[in-house]
Amino acid sequence: MKKLNFGSGSQPKPYVFLFVLFCSTSLYSAPLRVHLSFNLFLNRTQSSPSSRFSLFASLLLSPPRSLSFSQPLRCSPPSSPLPHSLEEKHWFLSQAEEMDSDNLLDPMEMKVKELLKEFQLDYSPALHKLVEGTVSAIKKAIKLIPDDLKVTAAATPGFIRDIGADKVEFKFRKPKSIKIGGSYAFQGIAKPDVNVDLLVGLPKECFHEKDYLNYRYHAKRFLYLCTIKKYLNSSSMFSKVEYSTLQNEARKPVLIIHPALEELKVAPGFFVRIIPTIEASYFSISKLNLKRNNIHALNQGSLLPATPKYNSSILEDMYFEDTAEMVKKPFLESKSLVETLILLKVWARQRAPIYVHDCLSGFLIAVILSYLITHNIINHSMTAIQMFRVAVKFIASSDLWKRGLYFKLGPQSTVSKEEKKQYKDLFPVVICNPSSNFNIAFRISQSGLAELQDEAAMALVCLEKCSNGGFEEVFMTKIDFAVKYDHCIRLNLRGQDKLYASGFCMDDECWRLYEQKIHGVLSQGLTDRAKFIRVSWRNTEPGCNIENGLSAFDMQPLLVGISISSVEKAFRVVDIGPNADDKEDALKFRRFWGEKAELRRFKDGRIAESTVWETDQWTRHLILKRIVEYLFVRHLSPMSTNRIMHAVDQIDFSLLHGSRDPITFSGTLLESYEVLSKRLRSIEDIPLKVSAVQPLDSAFRYTSVYPPEPHPLAEEKASDRRTLKTFAPSCIKPLEVMIQLEGSGNWPTDEVAIEKTKTAFLLKIGESLQNDWGMTCIASEDSVNVLVSGYAFRLKIWHERGLSLLSKESGNDLSNRTSLTDKQLFIQSQHSSMISGLQARHSIYGPVVRLAKRWIASHFFSACLVEEAVELLVASIFLKPLPFHAPLSRITGFLRFLRLLSEYDWTFSPLVIDINNDLGANEEKEIADKFNMTRKDLQENSQSGIPAMFLATAYDKASEAWTKLSPKVSELKRLAAYARSSADLLTRLMLQHQVDSCLWEKEFSNTFNLWYDSLGGDAIGVTWGQRSSKKRERDDEDVAEEKEPAEVLKSAGETGKGLMRSIYLLKAPRLTT
Repeated sequence: MKKLNFGSGSQPKPYVFLFVLFCSTSLYSAPLRVHLSFNLFLNRTQSSPSSRFSLFASLLLSPPRSLSFSQPLRCSPPSSPLPHSLEEKHWFLSQAEEMDSDNLLDPMEMKVKELLKEFQLDYSPALHKLVEGTVSAIKKAIKLIPDDLKVTAAATPGFIRDIGADKVEFKFRKPKSIKIGGSYAFQGIAKPDVNVDLLVGLPKECFHEKDYLNYRYHAKRFLYLCTIKKYLNSSSMFSKVEYSTLQNEARKPVLIIHPALEELKVAPGFFVRIIPTIEASYFSISKLNLKRNNIHALNQGSLLPATPKYNSSILEDMYFEDTAEMVKKPFLESKSLVETLILLKVWARQRAPIYVHDCLSGFLIAVILSYLITHNIINHSMTAIQMFRVAVKFIASSDLWKRGLYFKLGPQSTVSKEEKKQYKDLFPVVICNPSSNFNIAFRISQSGLAELQDEAAMALVCLEKCSNGGFEEVFMTKIDFAVKYDHCIRLNLRGQDKLYASGFCMDDECWRLYEQKIHGVLSQGLTDRAKFIRVSWRNTEPGCNIENGLSAFDMQPLLVGISISSVEKAFRVVDIGPNADDKEDALKFRRFWGEKAELRRFKDGRIAESTVWETDQWTRHLILKRIVEYLFVRHLSPMSTNRIMHAVDQIDFSLLHGSRDPITFSGTLLESYEVLSKRLRSIEDIPLKVSAVQPLDSAFRYTSVYPPEPHPLAEEKASDRRTLKTFAPSCIKPLEVMIQLEGSGNWPTDEVAIEKTKTAFLLKIGESLQNDWGMTCIASEDSVNVLVSGYAFRLKIWHERGLSLLSKESGNDLSNRTSLTDKQLFIQSQHSSMISGLQARHSIYGPVVRLAKRWIASHFFSACLVEEAVELLVASIFLKPLPFHAPLSRITGFLRFLRLLSEYDWTFSPLVIDINNDLGANEEKEIADKFNMTRKDLQENSQSGIPAMFLATAYDKASEAWTKLSPKVSELKRLAAYARSSADLLTRLMLQHQVDSCLWEKEFSNTFNLWYDSLGGDAIGVTWGQRSSKKRERDDEDVAEEKEPAEVLKSAGETGKGLMRSIYLLKAPRLTT
């Protein structure tokens, strides 16, 4: 960046210039990544552009039986389970040309078919060769390990010490078996997780009959893996050998083997996972009964607590191969079942809160499907999407979850009622294979089950109610903690030794116990404020150095997600506890809340324990944060607030004016408006009385970023002006108010005459207000400004006849202008009424809109997107929130707004905002037809004034009110790029606290554009592109007359002396691939 001096000097030749005086307090943006929509489809046809578009529109946009998509396939961050290439994501949609007419009649089936092509692995000879070669190399490396090799705790002293095992020495023996298991065995792998499970059967000679005690089995299991790892590292066939864990269970490591890099061209990301198993005969089943205690360190005198999780962990390895065989059999018999498995994996992986250690895994999904097919809940005649629907419905609402899922493998394989009751008493979810007699789902927690069933229920709603069968919402929408939950909390527990002071591994691991403790504390403290509480600590990652012990497993943050039940409950100031007469419960209440508990008498005469969270009205959204922090500090000692990141108020600073939120003045504003409204209706000395008064400004509907404060010079009494002692703004923003008069047939029919008549009425209204109440009125040609109680109201009259005359053609420019005045007032009144109604239904809507508008302004998009368009964009995430619930916190709503901007397919999909459910099938068809026409025109002429963002409402079906002229296509791309990078940054700040280097967007417009912040700041930006060299050669004369941009900027600086402080020149960044 170079600052320009206003003197003489050499002139640089930049491609793009930007003069910046102020760096806005906004989220930084990453380089522009152009959103490739459905151009792949159009480019693959050989016809003309217009015919290509017609073909595409007939497939995608014609309702209702033709193929259509409401949104694009979404571009997920690198951490997403989806493939990273936009071309990969859009390719399967481009195959629509190749589908026959029968398939087009069921677009959902077609899209699912192409989705499966995207995620199914190609089991080619080259892949089989890669797998067989890698497995063979592993077997050869293991064969090199000498028998009778003495293995001791010295190989991994940290791990042995931390799990508290004893008597772990053994002599190495070759594995009893090495088998390929997992999804690869029945071609059920879903990309991009391309891995093969290698089940290594540990020999009985390595174990003693009592090794089920005191973590001896887990220690020997790991020592066996350490020995194998040592020999695998010496092989040149593998690029990397590292540890991971089985379902985030630190006491059960597995080995991850990556083949040499040159072998990965066939299947990028491929690796082999070695999972140790043992035979069921190694240990006595009765000794591993769920009621038995097998960890002597937990003994408390004569009290021997049961260790069901520990026992299940060993039983899992004993029956691993049997369970895998049971699951594999039905998949070998049904291709549709395999496809359903892949669909469920794609669905689950997109939902971070459920695809985790205490909920779903790929293996558990296969187990559930195996249960459904063996119990005839689904059958082989169903298609994949039909099986998917049945499976999701079963997960969401089946009563069998309350009793447990028990496989039927024969008349001899039964589970007694006592055993079933034992399982249900110990585990929230039971999936049992009678031949193995252990709970396959022993890791699933109660909160995990609740979250899973809620997600399944939401998927069903999407399939039933969303357009296009809910394909986009179910399979392509990424759902993580930040965007799903109303409150997202990140706890930094690194170095908290007290967390594992009692040991890393008891019956369950200390990290899982800590999750349960946090969930219990929050559930008790938040009561009915919270609908769902999700606690997840993914503390183990591939590559962790387990040999040195388990203390390093606190590096990752613990995440807490809270979905609140309602805004009213979350903002509640007083929580009422037990009555004072209930001594026992009152004592528990006081012990839990400590100093916050107090005894209060309520209006109904009741005396009860309570907690009070006093706060200002504009900070009530912070009550839940205060409660959570208090509970954590009190019950998770030692815990300090600097270890707690509660994402709720981090961006509130952008809405503050001084030290407070100006929204607090909304009450006085509405009071002033009511005074004005009553006085207007009471005016008697005008020919037609005022029949209706409607506010139009966004401040009245709580969506103004900075609502006006009462101005001392706008008070009605002159004495207030003389007593002014504080600084005040030099300007007063007038707030538009629309007036409608009584009906009359004596209005003129000429447009100009109508406007003159309205002006006469306004003058008379202003005169009456001034004479009757002493109000200050300032008149103009088309409005009257009235000062009331510190506010300025701009009165305008709307007359329905002026609107009816819009259809008439007239060459008179003034006539066109006056007709458009009534049309604009009508549109504004309709918009204001709808938004006010939405705000009444969703109280959090206003703060989300204010944040969205502030973000738009701080990124200099004020000239591209008007405030009303932003209000409609935010409205869509409340009206059509699927696959989420409607947001109930401002930061979650803001993040969803950013993702909507960045991920919606503006090129091929209209965004319909139906606030009052006014649109029927005919209106929706009309909107689709208007949209198709605009896109056809845009395809033929990309420089036309067609709206790039199509926002359709009941009062504006053609999207002419707010987005007719802007944003243009290039501006919308820029807007989407900024939104994408801001959303990614905000997500990282909430979940990981990782901030990458911030870079400016790398694509600028080729035309002159003005960028500014309409809400504050003292910066203005200008961008334009330099002509190409080829064009200069064709037009030498124009080039000779064209001034250098630097000279233009310096001239601007000379002209603007006294107004501009400084001008900066920025070169456009070099584009890199």
